[in-house]
Amino acid sequence: MKTKLIALAALTLAATAQAQQAPKPEQLIKWRQSAYQTIAWSTARVKANVDGSYNKDDAARAAGVIAALANSNLGVLFPAGTETGKGWRDTTVKASLFTDGAGVGAAAAAFSKEANELARVTQGGDVAAVKAQLAALQKTCKACHDDYRNN
Repeated sequence: MKTKLIALAALTLAATAQAQQAPKPEQLIKWRQSAYQTIAWSTARVKANVDGSYNKDDAARAAGVIAALANSNLGVLFPAGTETGKGWRDTTVKASLFTDGAGVGAAAAAFSKEANELARVTQGGDVAAVKAQLAALQKTCKACHDDYRNN
């Protein structure tokens, strides 16, 4: 028990110290690129399931990852000062993302809604329903890319 308390205290102190230092733009770009790569990988896992031999558990796990990230407030990874720069690679975000708060908010809400629905639908195991919901999710991704990503 004592070891757990010491570990918890150390983690709390480390988190407090990190919270006091604002991350550099390059680090924020890396984090958001990593998050979106994880979403892409998880989406590909769901797609592989609906296009091949369906594994309900694998599809549900992948959809759960997407929903978790969609609901994790990814917007905090897009502060002013990260319009340009390099994370793992050059950022591809359009400047309009930083000025269109209402549009970005709507896009984020749509993505979260469809991601949550995909997580719910995968639990049922109906491949046709999962395929249709995956298409709805991908539509939100494409709309955001069209509006806020340089390709």
